[in-house]
Amino acid sequence: MDMQGQRVLHVAQAQAWDALNDPAILKSCIPGCDKFELTEANVYNVGVAIKIGPVSAKFTGKVTLTDIEAPNSYALNFEAQGGVAGFGKGESKVSLHPHADGCELQYTVHSTVGGKLAQLGQRLIDGAAKSLAEDFFKRFDDALQAKFPQAQGTTASTGDVPESATSSGTVPMWVWLALLVGAGAVWSMVR
Repeated sequence: MDMQGQRVLHVAQAQAWDALNDPAILKSCIPGCDKFELTEANVYNVGVAIKIGPVSAKFTGKVTLTDIEAPNSYALNFEAQGGVAGFGKGESKVSLHPHADGCELQYTVHSTVGGKLAQLGQRLIDGAAKSLAEDFFKRFDDALQAKFPQAQGTTASTGDVPESATSSGTVPMWVWLALLVGAGAVWSMVR
């Protein structure tokens, strides 16, 4: 699946960058995440439990940040294994840009899956991905407000959804980012 989107974050770009590179914040914001640990420079091990339709699985994987241009952009590569439920892998490019209300996160993602997840209907996967993405962003908005209380005068929009998505029989990027990296592209920002 290929997807792109954007999200306004109601904090300064440096604050968003800081939060998006904080493993504790990411772990708390990614639905089902029980592990998000830095293992070496720019490499994280992740663990996430997900349920999409009849498929439930514990995924373990790795997220690697590359092409880091702090505090403006980076790329991330991710891969995860979920046993018989399947596997996922992909890449994302994320950037932060100044915005009148704080900063804007823009992302593009390409991901693929195999196993039982690949056998689920695209509508079911897309619906689950949208729900997970909304859950991630609500949690992330709350975490930003808690970490940077001076930004509480504004409220982050929780209704933003991906600008466009095209399906090619793969799981949407949001499933892997929001679930496996967090929004990886989602939380990925400029470092």
